[in-house]
Amino acid sequence: MSFPWAREYQPTNGLMKFLDERLPLPRLIHGAIGAGYPVPRNLSYMWNFGVLAGFCLVMQIITGVVLAMHYAPNALVAFATTEHIMRDVNWGWLMRYAHANGASFFFVVVYLHIFRGFFYSSYKAPREMIWLPGVVIFLLMMATAFMGYVLPWGQMSFWGAKVITGLFGAIPLVGEPIQVWLLGGFAPDNAALNRFFSLHFLLPFVIAGVVILHIWALHIPGSSNPTGVEIKTEADTLPFHPYYTAKDGFGLGVFLLLFLAFVFFMPNALGHPDNYIEANPLSTPALIVPEWYFYPFYAILRAFTIDFFFIPAKLMGVLAMFAAILVWFFLPWLDKSPVRSGHYRPLFRIFFWILMVDMAALFWLGGTHAEEPYIMFSQLTTAYYFLHFLVILPIVSSIEKPKPLPYSITESVLGSDKDASPAIPAAAN
Repeated sequence: MSFPWAREYQPTNGLMKFLDERLPLPRLIHGAIGAGYPVPRNLSYMWNFGVLAGFCLVMQIITGVVLAMHYAPNALVAFATTEHIMRDVNWGWLMRYAHANGASFFFVVVYLHIFRGFFYSSYKAPREMIWLPGVVIFLLMMATAFMGYVLPWGQMSFWGAKVITGLFGAIPLVGEPIQVWLLGGFAPDNAALNRFFSLHFLLPFVIAGVVILHIWALHIPGSSNPTGVEIKTEADTLPFHPYYTAKDGFGLGVFLLLFLAFVFFMPNALGHPDNYIEANPLSTPALIVPEWYFYPFYAILRAFTIDFFFIPAKLMGVLAMFAAILVWFFLPWLDKSPVRSGHYRPLFRIFFWILMVDMAALFWLGGTHAEEPYIMFSQLTTAYYFLHFLVILPIVSSIEKPKPLPYSITESVLGSDKDASPAIPAAAN
């Protein structure tokens, strides 16, 4: 983001001057997250989730690399090496619990980040190219998390891999060859473990690359804010450092308290107990479910039980599951309202909270048995999910009458008094 009042980097000592002339890394940091990056002065704690997501990614990469040093992707010993890490490797239990719970907390933070984007319409122009890589990051996270779930080679790992890869078999003509190609055979075994381990190790670095693009795109139009009003003058901004580094630091402290409470006191609360039983192809668990962060899309998958003309129900479920995320790519064009913030869109706000209730129901339904009445509830909530994005959102954005917006960010913070709000011209009062 280039504003004329952005502070230029000026080296303060000889070493920094030497480095800046030859490798301008301090200048890059200053402009990206330092005093040279002006941000809206009214950002709330809802804007902490981007930094928290970045912290989670770094933590997952570090703990994952350490775990990879002791893990063997072989069906005969994978479960044993996981237990070896827990019992024999120095601090291995901490690395394992931090990595497993870190995945759950990563998804918590990213879901909140996405829902905040829904409410404040962070996908609207000129920020489409921030939103779209963000959806790509979420898809890559889901692929990475699924492959990581297979690696401990417990009961849920094996049967989860068998069920999820079996979904590709529903695709006409090419489905079964794709499934065999993914697994390296006709069932999860050594070949599948090697593939999933390699990709699980690689994809976080791909995610890191897309995150860099995501942040780069963010620095062009700048951060959005709770009012949705664009920055007009210097009075609307504050330098990222020290104001928002302090705010993000406080948010990170709260996050770490919650995270460490899970790691030290209830490390298995977010996992499935069947995954502490070694994989057995001859013993099917009573309830096969993915990790909790996949529950909404698993509920959508299972909502389709009847063939639609010549399209099998299984294929419909697979298409709907992927469409539930792909529809997010089109939000910048589905939501036609000129107003961004949900605070100034009363009708939109009502349907947003209905969507949140619907998502909560999908989270719950994804972990239930595939039987009535849960199937019926899954069908109703799935129908509303797609209805919201494809029908309700375009209609609401076209017919609703938004509330008046403040003239500037400064007015939203300090009020409209011209003495208190130097950014507001006298005519605007």
